[in-house]
Amino acid sequence: MLFAQTRPPASVWDMIFHATLPTTLVLLILASASLASWILIFWKARQFREVRAQGDRFLQSMERAQRLEDAYNAILALPESPYSRVFRQGVNFFSELRPGALKVGAPVGEGLSVVQLEVLLLMLEKEEAEERDELGRGLTWLAVIGSVSPLLGLMGTVIGITNTFLGITRGGSTNIAAVGPGIAEALITTVAGLVVAIPAVIFYNYFVERLNLVSGELEGFSSEFIGTLAREGRI
Repeated sequence: MLFAQTRPPASVWDMIFHATLPTTLVLLILASASLASWILIFWKARQFREVRAQGDRFLQSMERAQRLEDAYNAILALPESPYSRVFRQGVNFFSELRPGALKVGAPVGEGLSVVQLEVLLLMLEKEEAEERDELGRGLTWLAVIGSVSPLLGLMGTVIGITNTFLGITRGGSTNIAAVGPGIAEALITTVAGLVVAIPAVIFYNYFVERLNLVSGELEGFSSEFIGTLAREGRI
């Protein structure tokens, strides 16, 4: 039969492997969602770990630099990272406004105008937003999995209990031995939905916190970059 078990289940695994079609479909969807969420979790964990290491190397290079030119030459030797890309964008834009200003021995010259400084700030903000969007890729799917999985599990439970009541109506028996297995099977999808959702929600919030930390560091660096220009008389 499609919506009723032919024999009493001996264990939870027996209920899963001999579940009715609606329960099986919900469990397969939840298993796919769980696989996708763990792939995203391992991917984002590795990405944020690499960004953290890149940030440490970037800050060490910046601390050793005495002037903007020294920092620029040091950053060129580092691998690509959100920090180095924001810095390079700022320096390259400044170099376009003041060609040759970063060459060794070049005079400081005239500083940036107010309009040019505002454009520089907008350019840095744009680069920060792009880096944040890049680091945030995949987090939306973790949020979707974390919020939808319990609902899918609940839907499977409702369908299972509905089919159980229909079976009671057709059979005319309310014996617990006849009703219990169907209700127990129906509840499996709710448990499965929670098992999928809990890790997704935990890691989503963790990664959002890491993303906010990196974003704050990029904003702070942009402010320090402007401060360095001011300190060296370039604005």
